[in-house]
Amino acid sequence: MKIGDLATASSTAVDTIRYYEREGLLPAPGRTQGGFRVYEPAHLERLQFIRYCRGLDMSLDEVRVLLRVKDAPGGDCGDVNALLDAHIGHVSRRIRELRALEKQLKDLRQRCAAAQSVDQCGILSGLAAAAQEGTPPAPGSHLRSVHSH
Repeated sequence: MKIGDLATASSTAVDTIRYYEREGLLPAPGRTQGGFRVYEPAHLERLQFIRYCRGLDMSLDEVRVLLRVKDAPGGDCGDVNALLDAHIGHVSRRIRELRALEKQLKDLRQRCAAAQSVDQCGILSGLAAAAQEGTPPAPGSHLRSVHSH
């Protein structure tokens, strides 16, 4: 199948498929005499595996380790267990961080029960006070902690 067919079958952008090839996650496909890439069912299966792991919020490095183990079926899966245990730990930490963020936002939301003039807005005054008290969080820091590793 051509790259467009693989993209459609896997719901993956063509650029992403090419990126995975460059990163060594997908093996290079064969080529036609005209130079077009020709993908086999094994490419689709591997791409679906990668996409599923990414859907579990695994990093490309984690996926790379899983693929390395998967490609050596006679080996030991201890590395897979360790990787998944570490990933579970990351997810648990992020859940705690998100719960703390949710609490902060709910506490902030309690400062303004009804619409009123902007100069009386408890949320804006709370944000301003918090900004003056300490170092503000880095832009997108909660997202970075949610999507890191």
